[in-house]
Amino acid sequence: MSEKVRFPSVVGPELAGAIDLPEGEIRGWGIFVHGFTLGKGSPAASRVSKQLAREGIGMLRFDNLGIGDSDGDWGDGSFTVKVQDTIRAAAMMAERGTPADLLVGHSWGGAAVLAAAAEATGVRAVATIGAPVDPSHVERQYDAVVDRVLSDGSHEWFVGGRTLVLKRAFVEDVRRAHLRDRIGELDLPLLVLHSPTDNTVDIDNAGEIFREARHPRSFVSLEGADHLLTARGQAQRAARIISAWADQYIHGSRPAGDTSGS
Repeated sequence: MSEKVRFPSVVGPELAGAIDLPEGEIRGWGIFVHGFTLGKGSPAASRVSKQLAREGIGMLRFDNLGIGDSDGDWGDGSFTVKVQDTIRAAAMMAERGTPADLLVGHSWGGAAVLAAAAEATGVRAVATIGAPVDPSHVERQYDAVVDRVLSDGSHEWFVGGRTLVLKRAFVEDVRRAHLRDRIGELDLPLLVLHSPTDNTVDIDNAGEIFREARHPRSFVSLEGADHLLTARGQAQRAARIISAWADQYIHGSRPAGDTSGS
């Protein structure tokens, strides 16, 4: 069972989300942040969230600006907007009385949750899947058009069967993003999951994230998984690992009215 929700992006348009409601005993709530041009219906977002819900952790997954069912123009987004909208999502979850204990981010969304966690209302633990240590890692996806974008201000970019408009402000924002300091200052338990056969984001990124982070920190190798977690059972396996790891940080109900991250 899932519940449809909408909330405003920091740049105005409404974002569309789905909350996969927890089955059985409610162990906690969380937010899943999808990858670069993916969406809430991508295999990683959908399958991980639904498996966590089966294990008692209700999960919000939402489409970023101009993606899927969300309003707005994708080109008006940026890494900063993605981070701030993740913080907005946490605020929305707290307002509805289900504060998010857990942030889970896949790929570029993993970088976003690392940057957002310190400001996200109620968060107690963070997990990344196939995340880059540097947000500008995504530039290799649009490197064929980046020079035109910087010279002309914007340029059409065909990706994933659709045409998006990539804007200079987006590229410049990504290049300014400094994630390592955020990782080093993160005062929350962190789980880093990554496949040694990830051909999109090399597993060396996981090692760097792990080294930058403080304890408590954990690393799990997702042997046999591809970057998008499309192989049968791989997303569910990642979810079960996250569920078991997070139990000591989220298990048990909060005191009434408690939306803190303590």
